[in-house]
Amino acid sequence: MKKIMNLANKLTIFRIILVPVLVIIPFFDIKGNILNIPISMWIMNLIFIIASITDKLDGTIARKRNEITTFGKFLDPIADKILVLAAMIVLVEMKVIPAWIPIITLFREFVVSGYRLVAVEKGGNVISASIWGKLKTVTQMIAIILAFLDISYYGAIFSKDLSGYQFIINLLMTIFMTVSVIATIFSGYDYIKNGKDILK
Repeated sequence: MKKIMNLANKLTIFRIILVPVLVIIPFFDIKGNILNIPISMWIMNLIFIIASITDKLDGTIARKRNEITTFGKFLDPIADKILVLAAMIVLVEMKVIPAWIPIITLFREFVVSGYRLVAVEKGGNVISASIWGKLKTVTQMIAIILAFLDISYYGAIFSKDLSGYQFIINLLMTIFMTVSVIATIFSGYDYIKNGKDILK
């Protein structure tokens, strides 16, 4: 029997613990800025990056050490969703991205989770992630990292003047966030299309 509290699962739990830490940072009203970006946003970005690194590490460690557990399979995707959605909601609160972005993400996660539950009930069939799902994950992470460095609003490049690095950050954030939303929609559609037989 494999040990539940192995290193990989501890990293997953650590990722979940980092979420409330990230969420409460704005309430401390930390003064000062670096490159015109509030220090609080730098701190939240660092927390998000560390949490994202643990997401990559826990899976790699579990496979390398042959420590893949049912507990890990259950908790890892939940930790990922909590991290991404919490970061997006914080960014909405900070008026960096619009609310419809996490709403679309949340809707997709509900649909995918529902299909997976039905698939398991029907005999353990697993609907594999498509290229859209992988694109969604990568672009979401990059977009959120850029968003924590953005002092403007999603798409601000089209509505007001931004200079130098602020223009570049907002442009890249807007592009990656838009691509992540498109990938989110198409990956959700793929789950519905590939899993339609399980609903019959």
